[in-house]
Amino acid sequence: MLVIDDTGVKLGEMTSDEALVIAKEKGLDLVEVTTTANPVVCKIVDYGKYRYQQEKRKRKLQQKRSLKELQFSIRIDDHDFETKLNQMRKFLLKGDKVRVTIFFRGREIIHLNRGEQLLERIVEQTKDIAQTGTAPNIKGKILQMLLVPIEEEVRRRSSKGETDGKEKDT
Repeated sequence: MLVIDDTGVKLGEMTSDEALVIAKEKGLDLVEVTTTANPVVCKIVDYGKYRYQQEKRKRKLQQKRSLKELQFSIRIDDHDFETKLNQMRKFLLKGDKVRVTIFFRGREIIHLNRGEQLLERIVEQTKDIAQTGTAPNIKGKILQMLLVPIEEEVRRRSSKGETDGKEKDT
């Protein structure tokens, strides 16, 4: 395993017994940071402080996320749909939840199936980065659904630098 000390200096590869001896000499703990790396990366740190920092980072990420709402009509044009879909993908990749609202004007409510088809189209277009948080439900002349970002996918794409879900030409 690769061992990093409390100051951030790489001590190199060693066995877990050797790393534990060094950690005990410093009065600290040996914490496994990444299990998927080859070799496994471990840090010599104060475990209580390490856990506190992880929780603090997690809370900070949760505070950043918010709920965005995009409104559609069943008579939306293809270009307008694509524009709103791109905006929705940006919100989802930032980690925000998106409430999709479809308004029915006048007698359009009799075409409820067109609204449901529009929601299915949105779910299909965003299935790589989002999942439905709540099933589509109707409130008067409004049809709503909540999309929740898939955490692993958001992290993976943000580490690659993707923001709108489209591949960059470099």
